[in-house]
Amino acid sequence: MTLVIFLVNLGCMKKVDLIGIVANKAHLTKKGAKESIETLVTEIQKALSKGEKVVISGFGTFKSVLVKDKAVINPKTKQKQIVRSHRVARFTPGRSLKKSVK
Repeated sequence: MTLVIFLVNLGCMKKVDLIGIVANKAHLTKKGAKESIETLVTEIQKALSKGEKVVISGFGTFKSVLVKDKAVINPKTKQKQIVRSHRVARFTPGRSLKKSVK
């Protein structure tokens, strides 16, 4: 419990902190918790790179979205540039996550 309070006061939970919490709650070694979290992240990345949507019920949805070409102005040089279309990852929080944050 002290660990969670410390992380909230710090304002930023890092991967290593999450590994410690998962290891403690799931009664795993830190190595096992690290492998679990890394596998989860890797599989989400693979799905997004294929253009698939990842839905974690009660948490949220990850999806890959195509951003169209757009003209921008470089603030230093004041020159117009075109940013080519590309894909970006988007996250939409689920209802439960939205309620818990409010």
